[in-house]
Amino acid sequence: MGAKDSHAHLEGSIIGSILKMGVPSMIGFAFGNLYDLADAYWLSRLGSTPVAAVTILGPFLWVVHSANMIVGAGSVAVISRRWGERDRLRTELAIRETLLLKWIVALGVGLAGYLFVPWIIRVLGAEGEAIDLGVTYGRIIFLGIGFNFATYSIFTALRGVANPKMAMVIMLGFTVLNIVLDPFLIFGWWVFPPMGVAGAAWASVISYATAFAVGLLVLTSGVANIRLHLRSAHPVQWRIMGQILRIGAPTAIGEISFSSARTVIMPMISMFGMGVVAAYGVSTRISSFGIMLLVGIGLGLSALIGHNVGAGKLERARRTAHQAVLLATGIMTAIGVLTFVGAGFIMRRFFADPQIVAHGIEMMRIFSLGFPFIGLYITLENVFGGVGENRPAMIANIIHSWVLEVPAVYACTKLLGWSQTAVWWSIVAAGTIIATIFYSYYRRGSWLHVKV
Repeated sequence: MGAKDSHAHLEGSIIGSILKMGVPSMIGFAFGNLYDLADAYWLSRLGSTPVAAVTILGPFLWVVHSANMIVGAGSVAVISRRWGERDRLRTELAIRETLLLKWIVALGVGLAGYLFVPWIIRVLGAEGEAIDLGVTYGRIIFLGIGFNFATYSIFTALRGVANPKMAMVIMLGFTVLNIVLDPFLIFGWWVFPPMGVAGAAWASVISYATAFAVGLLVLTSGVANIRLHLRSAHPVQWRIMGQILRIGAPTAIGEISFSSARTVIMPMISMFGMGVVAAYGVSTRISSFGIMLLVGIGLGLSALIGHNVGAGKLERARRTAHQAVLLATGIMTAIGVLTFVGAGFIMRRFFADPQIVAHGIEMMRIFSLGFPFIGLYITLENVFGGVGENRPAMIANIIHSWVLEVPAVYACTKLLGWSQTAVWWSIVAAGTIIATIFYSYYRRGSWLHVKV
């Protein structure tokens, strides 16, 4: 693809441009989420305890991965804006410094996570065998977290230079590899020893390491729209690193706030028993499948918004954002309907225990009612992220987590003594309210005039 063609999405049909940039990322992220479902499915063959162990650890892993956003969110804006300006050198330098920053952050986060995971999983409410299983899984994940962090920057770089299809192909490849490795490593098929939850963790680490190696080869070989030179005449650009961190910090704070809130909520869910936790784990993974479709479109949208603003096409950027909002809410409404109707069928594929299945059906149906508002919120986050203005999303995340969600769940479980059903309704209500508030702010249009 030539330089002229690589900017062709800044002209013509807006919906066409959204789909061109967003659908490959949507497909990649949807398949990427399948490996979480594959983990849950294969681990459920060992019983509900392994699923519960990984689920309980999930919020803490989410907090850790939120640190990834310090670099990730800033790099989306910087890379895409430089590409929209047709400045190849500064685009290449932004990609290089992003990858370097990701490894620096991952080393610190990985070490801390490895050391503290035994304490964390107890605090989150794990009991008995679930403690040992969670520690085993977590420590392996933290050993390979650098590959995880850096791989997503490979995808960001490819989307940022208008190569979303290449990002999609790599994502599909590492997902398939993970799904194939899971049963071999979990159950000890062929020449492998049975490793249980450790096998699921190693499958993830191996898959991410492979995806990173392939992605780096693509970027350095000249196959993409840009050629990355790891050894360059230009020294490390600390100014670019600082810019990336400054732009990404609000998103990271917002994500850490959100994921920390879910970590606080986890013991309030664990109090209802490991069966509810196991159902919660599968239900959230199913919900995440739909959400990942929007995350994929949203990341393509962020790059597209950045390209348009970088090229000075502000009115097209505004219309692109508006049409993306309509598209996203429509998609998530349809997914919500399918989830509501198919909840029973889905849960019975994972569990035989009727009580766990009943918990999961109720949970999925309640969560599905909030899907349109999740679609709205995620799209708005990516619109603001595309221009490098992440503070509104940070504030919205803090309000959502600590003003709306956590107090409501605490009141329902600790003060009023209600069942887990009240927890699910509290989560949906909080998401609906904050999405509505965020949309009102977006309509002011100040995001179009942010300088990067």
